[in-house]
Amino acid sequence: MRLRGRKGIREALEAQPELIVLNPADYKGKWHEVFGNDRPIYVELGMGKGRFISQHSLLNPNINYIGVDMYDELLRRAAEKAIGAREGSGVTLANLKLALFNIEKIEDIFAANELERIYLNFSDPWPKKRHARRRLTHANFVHKYIEILNDRGEIHFKTDSRSLFEFSLNSFADMGLRMRNISLDLHAEGLRTDLVLTEYESKFYERGVNIHRVEVMIGRQALEEHVCQLEKQREQAQVPDANEEDGALADEEA
Repeated sequence: MRLRGRKGIREALEAQPELIVLNPADYKGKWHEVFGNDRPIYVELGMGKGRFISQHSLLNPNINYIGVDMYDELLRRAAEKAIGAREGSGVTLANLKLALFNIEKIEDIFAANELERIYLNFSDPWPKKRHARRRLTHANFVHKYIEILNDRGEIHFKTDSRSLFEFSLNSFADMGLRMRNISLDLHAEGLRTDLVLTEYESKFYERGVNIHRVEVMIGRQALEEHVCQLEKQREQAQVPDANEEDGALADEEA
């Protein structure tokens, strides 16, 4: 992906230190200090133009968000989008940071257990087999995510590439990771209004392209909560409906 940025873009980014982080490696292990609170930190790796991370941060002020991308032009566009989305709303940018960084070295900007969620949205599928190690769901990357995610850590992955999705499911499974909400066609029954869409996703949906999505539980507590929820669902499924019981008794008495 090649982007032609505007002249003076670096200066424009430097003029927004409250939102733009040009030296994220300086804050490894200190991101809670950057935000000034101990709220959960969610990160989108490869945020593109920033619609997804901007909307999430606007809708969830009690969560801290960081969008990471290696292109300064995308940071500029994401910053414009974030600021524009908040105009007239009275909502500040306090829970959002946009970091300029190559995510191949993600372990250099986040410490162990520092994050609670990682979003991977429409990452480059790198379709050729010889490029498999570059895929963001390759085991080499996933091991890094496991290290920087905390006890409630999760990975939420979304793509339009069927081959990348299959590769990713196998990658997670081979590592013994538990998955939930696996979907081969996320919007099969209509646009999911409960989820925030990326720019790519909106275009793909309009074209009728299937979107694939999965949530991967990394942290011990995240996995325990998932197991407890499954157990509750099974228990509820085993409890007969009271009206059905009454009807059965009436039939027997008759």
